[in-house]
Amino acid sequence: MKSVFDNIQSPQDIQSLSLPELTQYASHLRQALIEQIAVTGGHFAANLGVIELSIALHKSFNAPHDIMVWDVGHQAYAHKWLTGRKSEFNTLRQFGGLSGFPKMSESPYDAFGTGHSSTSISAVLGYAEAAKLQGIDRAHIAIIGDGALSAGQAFEALNNAGTSLSNITVILNDNHIGIDPSQGALGDYLNHLNAQNDNFFTDLGLQYWGPVDGHSIADLLTVFETSKSVKGPKIIHIKTIKGKGYAPAEMEQTKWHSTSQFDKLTGKATSNIGKGIKYQDVFGQTLSELAELDSKIVAITPAMISGSSLHYMQEKMPDRVFDVGIAEQHALTFSAGLAASGLKPVCSIYSTFLQRGMDQWIHDIALQNLPVILAVDRSGLVGEDGPTHHGVFDLAMLQSIPNTHIICPSNAEQLRQTLFTAVTQTTGPIVIRYPRGNAGNEYQHSPFKSIDLQASFCVQNKTSTLGVIAVGSMVKHCLEALKDIEVAVYDLYCVKPLNQAFLDDLMSKHKTLLIVEENSQIGGVGAHIAQCLAKQNPSILVDCMGIPDNFVQHGSMDSLYQNTHLSVSDIKEKAINLLNN
Repeated sequence: MKSVFDNIQSPQDIQSLSLPELTQYASHLRQALIEQIAVTGGHFAANLGVIELSIALHKSFNAPHDIMVWDVGHQAYAHKWLTGRKSEFNTLRQFGGLSGFPKMSESPYDAFGTGHSSTSISAVLGYAEAAKLQGIDRAHIAIIGDGALSAGQAFEALNNAGTSLSNITVILNDNHIGIDPSQGALGDYLNHLNAQNDNFFTDLGLQYWGPVDGHSIADLLTVFETSKSVKGPKIIHIKTIKGKGYAPAEMEQTKWHSTSQFDKLTGKATSNIGKGIKYQDVFGQTLSELAELDSKIVAITPAMISGSSLHYMQEKMPDRVFDVGIAEQHALTFSAGLAASGLKPVCSIYSTFLQRGMDQWIHDIALQNLPVILAVDRSGLVGEDGPTHHGVFDLAMLQSIPNTHIICPSNAEQLRQTLFTAVTQTTGPIVIRYPRGNAGNEYQHSPFKSIDLQASFCVQNKTSTLGVIAVGSMVKHCLEALKDIEVAVYDLYCVKPLNQAFLDDLMSKHKTLLIVEENSQIGGVGAHIAQCLAKQNPSILVDCMGIPDNFVQHGSMDSLYQNTHLSVSDIKEKAINLLNN
């Protein structure tokens, strides 16, 4: 049978398969994905949990005519495999290759691009209303997990869908886990649902089926065929196991949510992930130490306990670590309430997800000048996850907000001492921005000491007409690029407010300034400095290097630095050209 399965290239190829053959194909596809992700890395456990669901959907429905939207999208590998992209899986998450998420430009089967959670119901409802207006007869399916259902946008869409009479099907993939185990009352509620009773969804106006065994193709096909004859909004509640079919992933679902290359037999990593501590661990370990010293310190995360390394603090003082679910907006205003009550909230959010909470930062925190410490993790480029996850807009967004103090540590020691100083001295909103990845081998749990939160530092003191100002992660890049060139290099530690004494010093020493940042050039730090100097000393030439005005694709960090012209060689070439001209 394996040779038959190897020839399956599209959903049409599974239409003639019998139920036993479909079940055999599920085993074949699960093994194929295990083998492939072991080679390329990628989102793992979530994809293994929806193999049977993916097959049953494409057996029962007629995509791409019927619309399927995979929420978050990190569980869409089987869907991609089934829809003509099997031969390209060796390029998964590589520069120029297949995206790790659904992408409209990649395939007509990807009806809507995803990457952030909880958008699927809104998107398919839009498709369904358009179908009514255009006279199109088709199905509209949103596949959303119980973790993603906890976010506000999902509830907003359900509220709208319940009275819309639109023909949408929400498939609720209930596995009790997002990346970390699901938090909140919703998960407990879902455990008690059954088909005999009215429930929250039926009260909203959706018809309910479930719970259904999400690993039984027969049960899935039965409920899909039954529900297809019923018009209007409906929800099918299925139960699955994240990591299904790979014992290590079933046992440690959080660890195996996403993985680098590994040996499929032993589960051990085979890729060179680098030595030394990660920035997120510097943050998490430092915060745990500080919380032991100060009972007012509390931590908040929107469903990223392990990703933000808050598990260090949670293990010691679980009542002071709040996982509020996938709810960035709530996380920030909740933090504001904690701060208004006299506590010291430290809210950790990935840069890309902070985009969802900008109104709360402005309206609830900055406007009221509340001392919330915002730890912006994964700032800058993040590699293979691509444009939905790159953290390249936070500085452009945050710089324009009054009462917002922004710090960009350039190394692990700075991050440690910044966090200490912030929790001991901060009287208003402060942002601490740091990148993804390895912070190096030199990090030690050094004694705490205050650091000047208004400072910037000269890190290569050479007399030159050119001064290079680097922000955060780019300090290391610039030092490597310019170590043999007669230019001064500055670590712009405090991004906002800009230190006037620092600007005066720059104007007295240099005729040309180059600002290098891993952030959008438009509205970025370079633009801000150029604006300030244009008023104070317009004779100084200011040039900027940063993320250009386009969405950066996925790929290795080296390929992305080259693509955005932020590589070591690009910085060196730019500096030499400025010196020569």
